[in-house]
Amino acid sequence: MTSAQTETYRKPTAMGRVLLALHASGAARLAPTALAGIGVIFMLHRVREPDDTDFTPNRLLEITPGFLDETIRLVRERGYVCLSLDEAVTRLKEGDVSERFAVFTLDDGYRDNLTDALPVFERHSVPFTVYLTTGLPDGTAEIWWVALERIIASSIAVRVMLPDGEIAMFTRDGFEKHAAWNKIYWALRALPEDLLRAEVRRLAAEHGLDLQALTRELAMSWDEVRTLVAHPLASIEAHTAEHFAQAGLSDMRALADIEQGMTRIETELGYRPRHFSYPYGDPSSAGDADFARAEAFGFRSATTTRKGLIKPEHAGRPCRLPRLSLNGEYQDRRMLEALLSGLPFALARPIRSLGID
Repeated sequence: MTSAQTETYRKPTAMGRVLLALHASGAARLAPTALAGIGVIFMLHRVREPDDTDFTPNRLLEITPGFLDETIRLVRERGYVCLSLDEAVTRLKEGDVSERFAVFTLDDGYRDNLTDALPVFERHSVPFTVYLTTGLPDGTAEIWWVALERIIASSIAVRVMLPDGEIAMFTRDGFEKHAAWNKIYWALRALPEDLLRAEVRRLAAEHGLDLQALTRELAMSWDEVRTLVAHPLASIEAHTAEHFAQAGLSDMRALADIEQGMTRIETELGYRPRHFSYPYGDPSSAGDADFARAEAFGFRSATTTRKGLIKPEHAGRPCRLPRLSLNGEYQDRRMLEALLSGLPFALARPIRSLGID
């Protein structure tokens, strides 16, 4: 398999086709170097081999160990130095632009971060940060997006109860399952967090899915977190206790969710986190009030899921840093090269709904 074909096991999305076109035309290669900024913070979630199924709506949150390996090789070939998050933030604040940096971050705290991602980082001696939702090792947080995927995957029909009515859809084949996911997922995301979680719990009970068992299956335990943080390449930072979208909470509740997560890390690991990642992190989930809250906590940095590369001006706003998602839909070296050029973000910047920062 060639590097251009690496782990691309589905036809490219519309965005993927745009990225391939920018690469094939040479436009990405000829883009002004200033568009690439001074560094990149990669965002990952899960690192594992793909399931052998056509219905994988959470695939965008997963990459293979092979693609992680190729990404590290690519950024080094392009002259990036791989730094820890803390060192990169120091360089950013000091205005050190002597060389571009690459930082690898993984959100939530999945077990495969230890079993599948660590060996890749270890092989290349690359530091990385896991932003830990402490409710996962505590067993109190629910990985509701995976629960929804499994409910739809195993059912022939799904009925969701919403404040303004119900959504009832057949899920008998792949086409119907994808249609149901697209409608139900976004309808749930539009709800207040408490209503979202309550409806997923109702769905899980109706379909015989044990949410706590799912968390135990997918997330690291505290003993596994301790094993990971003991590794010299790994660091654990804050990602709240329960993974609620900060913008949807009252100020008091948002503060409590952050504080509880930090306290649990301090209790279990013996130190207080210095960096933070906003759950979900898109413009509808984290805004100016949430950035100000992170600054008030004294975090050295806080990362979003807003799309972009690190520019010198981010030194003045370290609690709203953009990241580049290593997205399971874009596991192709050519797409990654186009993204690292910064050209796709420059072209898309006028479209505010895309969340470019």
